[in-house]
Amino acid sequence: MAKDTIKLIANNKKAYHDYFIEDTYEAGVSLHGTEVKSLRMGKCSVKEAFIRIERGEVFVYGMHISPYEKGNIFNRDPLRVKKLLMHRAEINKLTGKIAEKGYTLVPLKVYLKGSLVKVQVGLARGKKLYDKRADIAKKDMRREAEKDFKVKNLY
Repeated sequence: MAKDTIKLIANNKKAYHDYFIEDTYEAGVSLHGTEVKSLRMGKCSVKEAFIRIERGEVFVYGMHISPYEKGNIFNRDPLRVKKLLMHRAEINKLTGKIAEKGYTLVPLKVYLKGSLVKVQVGLARGKKLYDKRADIAKKDMRREAEKDFKVKNLY
């Protein structure tokens, strides 16, 4: 398998609905034993997950990796806190950005890059209710336009 082949494991659609994504970063994940096998089978959820920087290290909370069926005693807690692996300069940059009002870190995607498990981290700013309504209205308008276009092209 090539080094740069990417296989998506989990996607966080809710993050795009709740936040404006300003910037994205790629981070490795520190995993134990059977968690990798479970991820290869696609058993992961990042819907309720969030990321914190503590003592110069990045951790993801609430990332659920289902226990591996054949893993017996080697399985870890599915919701345990996992360490993300990033360069020191990136962590310092993110720490500065988070200190600004309204910024947070959210996991956007979990994917396999070659044989490595990666998490796409998004620097996000929270949306207000009216922003969410505007996005929904835009999406509805686009859907209607596509439907009209499709109908016109059929005749």
